[in-house]
Amino acid sequence: MQHKHSGLEMLPLKNVFTKILWDKRLDIEDYVVTFIHRGAPSDLKTIPVKSIRKVGKSWFTYEDGEGVEFCIPMHRVETVMNLRTGEVLWVKRRA
Repeated sequence: MQHKHSGLEMLPLKNVFTKILWDKRLDIEDYVVTFIHRGAPSDLKTIPVKSIRKVGKSWFTYEDGEGVEFCIPMHRVETVMNLRTGEVLWVKRRA
């Protein structure tokens, strides 16, 4: 599957999250974030962006289905994607 790219890939991840969370032209339901999560299948976990509660410079928190909040360092994020369109908003750069 080939993904479309948004042009936002070069922005800081915090800016991408802020745009999705606050830009009323975007439907937050469409977006997911995938991050490294040891022990998960393929060591990756994907969550809806709508579950994000706070965004800091180097971290974000999200709430799971049971109301528990988790803090994830930004360096663990692999991709941010619009599932409806297949557009990749942000992808981790590899050295």
